[in-house]
Amino acid sequence: MEHTYQYAWIIPFVPLPVPIAIGAGLLLVPTATKNLRRIWAFPSVLLLSIVILFSADLSIQQINGSPIYQYVWSWTINNDFSLDFGYLIDPLTSIMLILITTVGIMVLIYSDNYMSHDQGYLRFFAYMSFFNASMLGLVTSSNLIQIYIFWELVGMCSYLLIGFWFTRPIAASACQKAFVTNRVGDFGLFLGISGLYCITGSFEFRDLFEIANNLVDNNGANSIFCTLCASLLFVGAVAKSAQFPLHVWLPDAMEGPTPISALIHAATMVAAGIFLVARLLPLFTAIPYIMNLISVVGIITILLGATLALAQKDIKISLAYSTMSQLGYIMLALGMGSYRAALFHLITHAYSKALLFLGSGSIIHSMETVVGYSPEKSQNMAIMGGLTKYVPITKTAFLLGTLSLCGIPPLACFWSKDEILNDSWLYSPIFAIIACFTAGLTAFYMFRVYLLTFEGHLNVHFKNYSGKKNSAFHSISIWGKEGSKEIKNNFLLFTMNKNERGSLFLEKKYPIDNNVRNIVQPVITINKFTNKNKKNDSYPHESDNTMLLPLLVLVLFTLFVGSLGIPFRQGGMDFDILSKWVTPSINLLHSNSNNYSGFDWYEFMINAIFSVSIAYFGIFIASLLYVPAYSSFQKFNLINSFVKTGPKRIFWDKIINVIYNWSYNRGYIDIFYATTLTRGIRGLSELTHFFDRQVIDGITNGVGVTSFFVAEVIKYVGGGRISSYLFFYLFYVSIFFLFTTSFY
Repeated sequence: MEHTYQYAWIIPFVPLPVPIAIGAGLLLVPTATKNLRRIWAFPSVLLLSIVILFSADLSIQQINGSPIYQYVWSWTINNDFSLDFGYLIDPLTSIMLILITTVGIMVLIYSDNYMSHDQGYLRFFAYMSFFNASMLGLVTSSNLIQIYIFWELVGMCSYLLIGFWFTRPIAASACQKAFVTNRVGDFGLFLGISGLYCITGSFEFRDLFEIANNLVDNNGANSIFCTLCASLLFVGAVAKSAQFPLHVWLPDAMEGPTPISALIHAATMVAAGIFLVARLLPLFTAIPYIMNLISVVGIITILLGATLALAQKDIKISLAYSTMSQLGYIMLALGMGSYRAALFHLITHAYSKALLFLGSGSIIHSMETVVGYSPEKSQNMAIMGGLTKYVPITKTAFLLGTLSLCGIPPLACFWSKDEILNDSWLYSPIFAIIACFTAGLTAFYMFRVYLLTFEGHLNVHFKNYSGKKNSAFHSISIWGKEGSKEIKNNFLLFTMNKNERGSLFLEKKYPIDNNVRNIVQPVITINKFTNKNKKNDSYPHESDNTMLLPLLVLVLFTLFVGSLGIPFRQGGMDFDILSKWVTPSINLLHSNSNNYSGFDWYEFMINAIFSVSIAYFGIFIASLLYVPAYSSFQKFNLINSFVKTGPKRIFWDKIINVIYNWSYNRGYIDIFYATTLTRGIRGLSELTHFFDRQVIDGITNGVGVTSFFVAEVIKYVGGGRISSYLFFYLFYVSIFFLFTTSFY
């Protein structure tokens, strides 16, 4: 055991040879490096597999009750200031190591095929390996300064990977938005670290927790200043984990390659903010109002993320808002002090959401064979549907991930989300009601994504296509919007009969274009494209085995990782692996969080029936709205019978419009930021520029111009003629005489 701990310091450095070797190869032998580019996936996976072995061994030892291990060495010492570097191995670290390495390997294997035809293949694997190294360094850090260094490296890698396709303006804009938004949080984190050092005189977690708790308990520090410093630390976590109000970067970050969305923006980097709050939980529990702030931000994020996912038509953006909402559940659990439930949901959500994102990548990959490379179309659920018979393995994997996220037993997220919902009733009934309502919304929007994608509303037909004539693609709302926008395309032909529109709102036109609100059954004709030299069938197909293998492995995690929290009898007591895994962390943190004290199967079943019923109700509503079987008769007869005509119909239409507009326009938060912050800063900059040019420069230039004119006048006075001197002398004497005599 001691031997393993002593060499744990190499964990962050293991993935580094790959980016170093790729960079050196491109610099010294670029041609050979590019020609042999596919071999770089193997060392990337191999090195991360070594880290998995270390991580698994450390986790097993922590589960078996091994003590927490910390090793530090001095980096700089100057008078009273000392800065140490080191690493800390505890259950929280071991959990994060397992998540980073397992999901990281799956994404690397998946990316080898997904990115095989991309010119930036080498750059992609260099960024990925450097990101993995930075993330491993972050979770093993033993003090705040070390965390901040790796925090910035992780943010840099995120910026590079979001803007990986930087030639696309939308991707370049997205990475800049993510960078600027996270700089707000990082600046707050830096100020919080500096403030805590002023209070405690240390960056080490153990010293910081002990000193801060003593000072707060004995009124040795200003409570307002302590609260401010803790709030600034939390701001860093809010930005990194996409919590309200700094969540606006996450949906735009989906412009990066889909494997990046799975690794960074679903399972790993966004978990860094959760990790920071969990690591600093004993500090937050000792400072007034911080735990309340964490729980409030968490519950707002839960509801906001779910409502914003309701009407999105981009499959990756829908999953991004789902990630935001689920991270809100984890943040709520931490704010309530439910340390065990928070880490449990962090584990289950990571695997389920990684499965969903990689599944969406397989869907996008299959759609690109139809529409060509066009993210606006290949990711648009409005033109998907009927993919079940073309991608059955992806469909099954995506369905299991969807059911897990909805909280359907016995899949992973059911066990963790149900535990958070139960704890929320003890903490605040209002928060519990919102969390349970959002659980229903989660089931609704996730099954909406699944049904639109795989069951769908498109009848698919094939015909031969010679490539001589352009067909047309009509963007038609699946919520029955009349009128369509024609877009030229060589592969698709959408036609829809007016009689096939099974909309709830047949009599009303909506002002928003390109929406996905009402259900229709357009007929899509997928053409068979014939090239002179090669014949290709332009229809969706299943991904290659190297992309399907990670999906199947993640399916196993989604099916069985929830068993970590299932209790079993040992020695006459209820016992589960997760409790043994996280309990030492709670003891280390001196946290007053809710310790796991047993398991009541009867209470569990009652609560589970309630939460699962909510999830099934959300699935039922989604099925009612989006299952194609209902298209054979007039849709929504039950709803139409309730809102046929009159005030009820008008009121119902207004409600639907408000909900849709709120969701489709991202809660107007981006618009608000653009109006107030962006335009406000630009206006202030223009005002400052005007003041600088016209006032500051104007005064300086005015003095110069005035001196020039005065000199011009004076040069005519000093002409060297005595008669002129006598004239001006007598002239000024006369004026002075008249001026002085006027007072008498």
